[in-house]
Amino acid sequence: MKYVFGPVPSRRLGQSLGIDTIPLKTCNWNCIYCQLGRSRPLVNERREFIPREEILAEVKQALNAHRPGEIDWITFVGSGEPTLHSGIGWLIREIKTITDLPVAVITNGSLLYLPEVQEALMPAGAVLPSLDAGSPGRYRRINRPHPQVTFKHLLDGLVSFRQQYQGKLWIEVMLMKDVNDSESALDEIATALQRIQPDEVHLVLPTRPPAETWVQPSGEEGLLRARAILGKVAHVVHPASGSFDFSGDENLVDAIVGIITRHPMREDELAKALKQWSPETVAKTLADLASSGQAQVIERYGCRFWSAAQAYYSDS
Repeated sequence: MKYVFGPVPSRRLGQSLGIDTIPLKTCNWNCIYCQLGRSRPLVNERREFIPREEILAEVKQALNAHRPGEIDWITFVGSGEPTLHSGIGWLIREIKTITDLPVAVITNGSLLYLPEVQEALMPAGAVLPSLDAGSPGRYRRINRPHPQVTFKHLLDGLVSFRQQYQGKLWIEVMLMKDVNDSESALDEIATALQRIQPDEVHLVLPTRPPAETWVQPSGEEGLLRARAILGKVAHVVHPASGSFDFSGDENLVDAIVGIITRHPMREDELAKALKQWSPETVAKTLADLASSGQAQVIERYGCRFWSAAQAYYSDS
């Protein structure tokens, strides 16, 4: 499949069937920690990058291929900012007519100041925006946004959306050592969260290959400080455990590429996910993957990660 992948294990959504509405790294942020590499160039125009009917057809195909209980959530997430697709509201509504599974949207939240984006996401069961900084300066340093997507737009959009949205609003804070885990940085985030009033605050760490080599996860001291300052609604979300489903394509290499394009995998994690195949098949598949020109290996945190070949990571 081109646009639907998984199910894959999600930190917060169990076994998540992913929907990718846009081409790789189509995003209006260029986050220092992004596991998909740098955004080149930044994109802030909403349009129908992929025909909505084609995406919906793949969703139907994936749902028909899985038994009840194999999928916990249907999640709009993938290779950039999903709300840049102008048809995301139509897709959410159509999906809700064909399944009772809950729908989530993982977004940077930057476009929630737009009434049309707020309206599009209202039917979703959960919306998971990011808030990695509580001031314009730190926002620019961490998220490196498109010039039109200001911190004021981000914060005002989150506040406005919360006032109308009846589903679960879970804010994600990516904690990085010496970047946003100081007392002053966390105080700024806490002030912003007081305005937003989310249902939960999820503290996560960059465990997959960040775009920039110098990005490091916050340590235990930083996590304790964040929980103390951000309050009872904040809790640490640890890396997901679960199974990766590579059955979406007849060709195993294509199935792997479909996942690592949106969800880079550690080499040992990939080998474990392929354990149902013989060692010979796994070895040949990894060799074919390496020679296919569709994947690359990125080294971060002393680990080898498989990612899409066209993703761009800093090497210094």
